Amino acid sequence: MSDFKHSATESHEDPASGKPDQQEPGKPNLLQVIMSVLAALFGVQSGRNRERDFKKGSAGDYILVYVILVVAMVVGMIVTVNLVLSSAAG
Repeated sequence: MSDFKHSATESHEDPASGKPDQQEPGKPNLLQVIMSVLAALFGVQSGRNRERDFKKGSAGDYILVYVILVVAMVVGMIVTVNLVLSSAAG
């Protein structure tokens, strides 16, 4: 009987990573959406997260976060270049 109890509470490991298998039910939260978009922007998105995003996520959420992050990145680049140019000229 104790063997049954132990096997029922035992966590399963993901064979690829060796980490415990964590099921993420429902829609991804805002932090997961932001992390997925950042990972995709830099080309390091995992297959597992990509599957979660396509199966459970809303396209509108990802598009909105993507647009905001890209605009922030472009504004950051413009500010950085202007600061460098103004310090080099003066």
